[in-house]
Amino acid sequence: MSATGWTLLLRLGLRRDRVLAPAGIGVLVLMSIASAAATPSLYDGPAERIHAAEAINASPAIVALYGPILDVTSEGELAMTKMTVLYAVFAAVLFVAVVRRHTRVEEETGRTELIGGTAVGRDAPLVAAGVEALLLAGVLGVLTALGNVIGGLDAGGSVAFGLLWGGSALVAAGIGLLTAQLSASARTCAGFAAGAIGVLFVLRAVGDTGPQWVSWLSPLGWNTQVRAYGDTRWWLLLAYPLLALALAGGAVLLRSRRDLGAGLLATRPGPATGSPRLADAFSLAVKVHATTLLLWSVAAAALGVVFGMIAPGVGDLLDNATAQSIIDELGGALVSAILSIVAVVLTYFAATVVGHTARDETDGRVEIVLATGVSRTRWFAATAVLALAGTAWLLVVTGVGLWVGYVAADGPGIGNLVTAALAWVPAAWVVGALAALCLALGARWAALVWVWPAAFLTLSLLGDLLDLPGWLTGLSPYAHVPLLPAASWDWGSAGGLTAVAVVLLGVAWWRFRARDIG
Repeated sequence: MSATGWTLLLRLGLRRDRVLAPAGIGVLVLMSIASAAATPSLYDGPAERIHAAEAINASPAIVALYGPILDVTSEGELAMTKMTVLYAVFAAVLFVAVVRRHTRVEEETGRTELIGGTAVGRDAPLVAAGVEALLLAGVLGVLTALGNVIGGLDAGGSVAFGLLWGGSALVAAGIGLLTAQLSASARTCAGFAAGAIGVLFVLRAVGDTGPQWVSWLSPLGWNTQVRAYGDTRWWLLLAYPLLALALAGGAVLLRSRRDLGAGLLATRPGPATGSPRLADAFSLAVKVHATTLLLWSVAAAALGVVFGMIAPGVGDLLDNATAQSIIDELGGALVSAILSIVAVVLTYFAATVVGHTARDETDGRVEIVLATGVSRTRWFAATAVLALAGTAWLLVVTGVGLWVGYVAADGPGIGNLVTAALAWVPAAWVVGALAALCLALGARWAALVWVWPAAFLTLSLLGDLLDLPGWLTGLSPYAHVPLLPAASWDWGSAGGLTAVAVVLLGVAWWRFRARDIG
């Protein structure tokens, strides 16, 4: 194994991730703090907390999504219900993205080959990416533990919870290192990693709602079995680094068996001639992102159905006046709260489209397209239209899924759930337009496309938690969305947000047409 120069690559990687890593880790930690601080105030005493925990365990849909509460008397386990498994998945996605960025993406663009022409060793990029993931996982674990203590939870349990989050991140990094060896395409690598995480989540869900031994096959199942805020199984925390080390070792072994820039799985050649339909910029954009949009659509539908099935049972969890008043302040219904989070997640589809276009520019593919009969305006418009229309489509799919799940669970009538999902479209368009503006400013601004959704979500959460001034929380477009179906449709809000999106797109187009490509 030749890893000469890995420290230089580590420093470079940390510099390149100076926005992505702090933003992602910061949002995760803030979400954990918010949950730790808010949950105790929902219940008047231990009896109500135990009742809520038992109600969660009695709902197979909730257990499949969040995992069970093994110690119903534990305040910490109740507070961290969503964080233990579901938000650990979000942490896993962040770490896969970081590892993939410094391994497969670098090879795909040819930069690894250039670096390899110097004194840097063959395995240095792999080692640097692994060490960076280890450092970031440590930061995530420490900050999460401190944040939960600040939020009022037990110190020992908070340390255990921080360790299991850091361990989950390490396992995800190992998955990223391993899948980076399989395909020469960064997009396919991301698909393999997402599929692996999805399988682990499903195994955990099956084990938590059926044969319990199945959940032990998944590191996400270990998150619950650690019992961070109960009778903590400290020995189980050792399994995370051991599995991560095994995955990293497998990645090094596979790296030695393939050529630089290639994958272990052969790339399927495309057709000898392209379709005439691809002569249009929009058709080309749809072709490039068709698989991504399909996967996002399936995920949005599945989320909608699952959350729709959970929603009718929320009354069992919130049958006291204090809890109900807090939920009323947050939107009056669980569906409104669900959509407020799902809408932010789906906005990342627009970020994905714009971010891919930015990479096309830095890699020189945009110049090839513009050398044909495609104008700058058509090329830019294709990206913007696909990003915004795709996000609107995903929200519609989510609304339909919510309706299907809600009806299947025999929930009482609460209004049109598709309309409730559509209410978030203008806000999502504003964030998508900001991403397009980043693209228009230049490739070096492209990293910000991933920051806007998380920043606005964090602002909304902190606004409720810290009682921030209205003008400050009002900077988030999500703050101006009427929380349907608990509230009524507001044409003024929808029109105003749409107008802001149009103005931002106009400024983006004006700036883009005046700057140099690349």
